[in-house]
Amino acid sequence: MQQYLAGISLVVNDYDEAIDFYTRKLSFTLLEDTRMSDTKRWVVIAPPGSTGCTLLLAKAANDAQKAAVGNQTGGRVFLFLHTDNFDRDYNQMQQAGIEFMESPRQEAYGKVVVFADLYGNRWDFIEPQKTL
Repeated sequence: MQQYLAGISLVVNDYDEAIDFYTRKLSFTLLEDTRMSDTKRWVVIAPPGSTGCTLLLAKAANDAQKAAVGNQTGGRVFLFLHTDNFDRDYNQMQQAGIEFMESPRQEAYGKVVVFADLYGNRWDFIEPQKTL
């Protein structure tokens, strides 16, 4: 048997502001933006060069969903973004105005820093430790 996560739904306040943030500040690629109805779109994004899991940007449709925007995990780190060059991408993210919650640090698993997206969701940004 082979299984994998194909996508994760991220609840957002507005499709266009979320697309703008992820594509302009994090350099994500907009893979799909299909209108489903007057109020719903199918918006899929992915990090540059990614061939794995995607993010579905899902506009909050009711009060419970609106309350979850930016707090889908109760304040814990929610998503883990890996890179092949921490310093290059960290510098680009700083220039783009990304809010970092701490200074970069070296851990046994790699170089890491926590940042917040436009809604306050916390992300780990990691360059994994190279193995021999």
